[in-house]
Amino acid sequence: MVVCPDKFAGTMTAEQAAQAIADGWRTGDPSATLTVLPQADGGPGFLDAVEAGVGGRLVAVATVDPFGRPVTAGVLLVGDTAYIESAQACGRGLLDAGELDPLRASSYGVGLLLAAAVETGARTVVVGLGGSATNDGGAGALAALGAAPVDRAGLTLPYGALALRDVVGLNARPRLRPVNLVAAVDVVNPLTGPAGATAVYGPQKGLGPAQAPVLDDALTRYAQALRQLPGAPADLAARPGGGAAGGLGAALLALGARVESGATLVRTLTGLDDAVSFADLVVTGEGSLDQQSASGKVVSGVAAAARAAGVPCLALAGRVSLGATGLDALGLVAAYGLVDEPGGPDQAMIRPGPALRALAARVATGWAGVGNGQTSASVGWIKQRR
Repeated sequence: MVVCPDKFAGTMTAEQAAQAIADGWRTGDPSATLTVLPQADGGPGFLDAVEAGVGGRLVAVATVDPFGRPVTAGVLLVGDTAYIESAQACGRGLLDAGELDPLRASSYGVGLLLAAAVETGARTVVVGLGGSATNDGGAGALAALGAAPVDRAGLTLPYGALALRDVVGLNARPRLRPVNLVAAVDVVNPLTGPAGATAVYGPQKGLGPAQAPVLDDALTRYAQALRQLPGAPADLAARPGGGAAGGLGAALLALGARVESGATLVRTLTGLDDAVSFADLVVTGEGSLDQQSASGKVVSGVAAAARAAGVPCLALAGRVSLGATGLDALGLVAAYGLVDEPGGPDQAMIRPGPALRALAARVATGWAGVGNGQTSASVGWIKQRR
């Protein structure tokens, strides 16, 4: 059996969630043999998952959070490749709930982190994208690289997404040594439009309904400014993955990056597909299992790998918003939510680890009770439990 969840955003890292599931499963089925491989999708936990999979040397880098306060982030060096995690410089996890402000939050710290990664001499830099508190399209990151957005008078604009209403161009080309850039994205949303960064993810960052059209228009203007960079795609605003991390994906695309699924990359580096091929069950999970789970998130990738190997896959989540049809579409035979367990949402937030262990133990007991590894019987039992 393989245990391979993503983080439970705001409550548990992927490693903590994986350990809780494994501990609970062993309680419910002491005979189970478990392989524990925490996953990530480019967002928080990306660097930890990559390091667990391939090792490397972690270098501490001084940078700043979305409001310019000092923080320390990491650059993971593996051969001639450097890995960084944008959430370590612009993530929601760096802020208190009351601080969320996508109008002002800046990705400047990611630019500092990217520059540090390039200056290690790496030939390839992989940027994990996801979990951001920003909506500035990577404008702050480019400013840190010497390419700040400017208005018609040539004046440098303030940091944050709102100021991009007045953008007409950049004051210079980004100062960055030649390097192969990879944007490891957690979602495939474009920069703008009804499926874009602002419309879909802005509310998670504190954006009000009346503000969304204003910021989406600002990012449309900003995309036009980015197209001035040599090699920037003509359809930048519509490119899949450009909306990742509040539009940071679009800035990387303008710098010549290629887009890859962060979840697929981590699956490969951790050897998940090989582990799944020898398993009789796969257990994954995340904080909220919903419609967005199919847009490049860990659960969808894990379920796809399990389906390809003919192995049943179930999910344990903080909250499950999908019905039977949605679960089938993802490739899951079942999903269980912590908020539906005794104690409900309070326990899920206050004591998420013990709650997840208890849920895993209950599910494991039922699984072991139908034959402990006999796939057909187990799948039938799980479908009945939906």
